[in-house]
Amino acid sequence: MKKLDKLIIKTFLGPFVATFFVTLFVLIMQFLWKYIDDLVGKGLETSVIIQLLVYTSASLVPLALPLAVLLSSIMTFGNLGESFELVAIKSAGISLLRFIAPLLVSCSILAVLAFGFSNYIIPIANLKAKSLLYNITKSKPAFNIKQGEFYNDIPGYTIKVGKKDADNKTIHDVMIYDRQDKTSRNGDKMILAQKGEMTLSPNKKYLYFTLENGWRFEERQTYGEKTGELIRLKFKKYVKVFDLSALLFNPIDEERFSTNSSMLNIKQLDVVIDSVDRDKSKLKKNVNAYVTSRYGFQRWKDTGWLQSAPPLKTATYFESIPADKQLVVLDRTQQQLADVLMNLKYTAEDYNLKKKTIILSKVEWQRKFTLSFACIVMFLVGAPLGSIIRKGGLGMPLVLAVIFFVIFNVFFMVGEKMARGEVLQTWSGMWLSNAILIPIAIFLVYKALNDSQLFNKEFYFRFFQKVKKLVLRQ
Repeated sequence: MKKLDKLIIKTFLGPFVATFFVTLFVLIMQFLWKYIDDLVGKGLETSVIIQLLVYTSASLVPLALPLAVLLSSIMTFGNLGESFELVAIKSAGISLLRFIAPLLVSCSILAVLAFGFSNYIIPIANLKAKSLLYNITKSKPAFNIKQGEFYNDIPGYTIKVGKKDADNKTIHDVMIYDRQDKTSRNGDKMILAQKGEMTLSPNKKYLYFTLENGWRFEERQTYGEKTGELIRLKFKKYVKVFDLSALLFNPIDEERFSTNSSMLNIKQLDVVIDSVDRDKSKLKKNVNAYVTSRYGFQRWKDTGWLQSAPPLKTATYFESIPADKQLVVLDRTQQQLADVLMNLKYTAEDYNLKKKTIILSKVEWQRKFTLSFACIVMFLVGAPLGSIIRKGGLGMPLVLAVIFFVIFNVFFMVGEKMARGEVLQTWSGMWLSNAILIPIAIFLVYKALNDSQLFNKEFYFRFFQKVKKLVLRQ
């Protein structure tokens, strides 16, 4: 490796690392804003939040890499152009293609590593993040009783506290309504107390209400009796225990999400596609066999046999049936049609489900390649673009990077949606964004090789001045 190659790689490496982490941070913030309502107020431990962010950031790496490559390549070649180092290199007889070759090789290696990361790491990260996020969104808000409000989050109870002291433990004018079992004949129905104290068990699974000076109201009814009796008990001190296990964060088994296409690697997706495709083919054969064996008219593909058949003596076939048998025939025909309709309906639903599974698996299969290859495409866009604009820093490079990344992301989402909707083939839909940017990259490389003034405002100023003079002469 020559010194020039080391120079360009070293110049590129710094902006790439910085822009990658900035891009990843922005994408994580977008994720947090999306699920902020599900995370706040759940009483989650810090370790759970950190795990969710780590797993989510891993799944966002393939999307952050192309943007980081695009922005860092524009910044690198923009800085070199602004400091006239590109001019010096070209004057030494070194072409632009030779100059960007080390970075092109580096981005190709990065694309291979990105594919490996997408194939082996991201499925595991997606599984962890999906199951963890599901647990968080399904968990109830953390225990928090406010004074003057009814609290219903503890299953089977409604609690109201008239006043809470500053210590957040002492409570006044307490009302507890037990609605656990409507069929229960012996149990607390309502508790009223003047004062009490709230305490949590060390493991936060149980809540203790130590109540003072109150009444317990209980309705008892014996079996077979329409009326019952209302029992009122006065107490000086009474302890009521509540089970808070329903409010705690309880991890669930990850196996329920393991069959999702985004949780599988290339080899596993191939197995799923082949097995589901075989099952789909079996459904077709079963339907054909079922219809052919049940309805003989399906064996004739045309109506030529009707010409040689003897004519019916009556106007319709139904009229040829004896009157006392017509109702039986109608009932049996209706039953057979209902059975066939039900059978074909469920078979069609199963067929469409398997077809959708195959499409989603193929989309995920193509995604692992398209996002990895996008690193190379983005570099081929960013490198000549930076050499043309000859501006470093974060001003113009950031604006252009955002524009091209928005173009890439829009066409990527549109292509994926069209692939899922069977408007396009899965490969053409998933490669749509790269197919749009490759001609742009070739055009920019051509312009950069010819020292184009594509982004030079003085060039356009002179051009419009010439046009203005021609218009005035006429």
